[in-house]
Amino acid sequence: MDFAHTPRARGYLESVRHFLESEILPAEAAHRAHLSAARERPGPWTVPPVTAELKAAARAAGLWNLYLSDPAHGPGLTTAEYAPLAEQMGHSPLAPEVFNCNAPDTGNAEVLLHHGTREQRDRWLAPLLAGEIRSAFCMTEPGVASSDATTMAATAVVQGDEVVLNGRKWWSTGLGHPDCRFLVFMGLTDPAAERHRRHSMVLVPTGTPGVRIERMLPVLGHYDEPYGHGEVTFTDVRLPRDAVIGGPGHGFAIAQSRLGPGRIHHCMRLIGLAERALHLACRRATARTAFGRPLADLGGNRERIARARIAIDQARLHVLHAAWLLDTRGPAAARGPLSQVKAAVPAMACDVVDMAVQLHGAAGLSDDTPLAAAYATARALRLADGPDEVHLALVARLELAAQQEQQQEQEQL
Repeated sequence: MDFAHTPRARGYLESVRHFLESEILPAEAAHRAHLSAARERPGPWTVPPVTAELKAAARAAGLWNLYLSDPAHGPGLTTAEYAPLAEQMGHSPLAPEVFNCNAPDTGNAEVLLHHGTREQRDRWLAPLLAGEIRSAFCMTEPGVASSDATTMAATAVVQGDEVVLNGRKWWSTGLGHPDCRFLVFMGLTDPAAERHRRHSMVLVPTGTPGVRIERMLPVLGHYDEPYGHGEVTFTDVRLPRDAVIGGPGHGFAIAQSRLGPGRIHHCMRLIGLAERALHLACRRATARTAFGRPLADLGGNRERIARARIAIDQARLHVLHAAWLLDTRGPAAARGPLSQVKAAVPAMACDVVDMAVQLHGAAGLSDDTPLAAAYATARALRLADGPDEVHLALVARLELAAQQEQQQEQEQL
């Protein structure tokens, strides 16, 4: 493969980088101050006003919905072309929404674009792509091992012209956003069907009777406002049957189709996060002195910085290769590499951020730097979209099968 950016990707990359450095990074202080003050007040979370201003500017600049490969709704970039843009967005926690490329809205939009009816797209996809609303994804459950999605206990039972939802979900990202207008709920529809044909995805407007947000969950002490991760119960929630996406029993296949590009996006944003952590670490290591010497010259810190540089560059090439496979050979060929990067990149980001925290001393543990929140994000992504162990098990299974096939071929010669 050719790792060079296409002219189209290079143009967008330069524009996104410029917008990030000139508009988004300078606005972070105001964004943090708003969220900090909001924590002291009762009531629902609010969105810092600077977010809407930045979104309007990004849309006016044509830096909008960059993740969608469908040219009818965005620039039509391939996964490999979008990947470096996602890396730039990873430098700041507010950048993804500013460019309308925020998870889980990206995955939900792709689900609606590829599997939704015209009515579903008109009602939910159009305002989502316009950045007027946000959404959440409700799949993980507290009562079962959600690393095995086929064990979910929540139900989506079709009864005549209705679908009835019951169950408890948690870690539903985006649930706390004041503009969250719908949830994508996944539940068991037919327990007697084939293992991967038992589940359905259902569109649930927020405020539907029977839907109750029980609490918002902190990640290592950080609530990730104004998005958040919620625990929500569904009690005899009744919706029209046409709220089911793609028809009953198609939920698992739809879920799998949204995971491939989503994992690339997560990994590339984490590489951007690691790059920023390394930048902060280098700045601290050269500006701070202890025992009469810069921190860079103490305790093996130069080696730590060098290893971080190597690890980030390795991760980037690994993810770009997976993105290229996804674009050129399809999900089946990319299955193993996608699991490889999903296991490797969050661990790398955790290590780099941890090194940066250590160089900052106690300051790295506070909210005076973005490092504590960055570590919470990186650590959470060792679990989100499948824990490390699930991905490693898949990589091992594919490798053992390939080695066995190779051995059989050699024995036949």
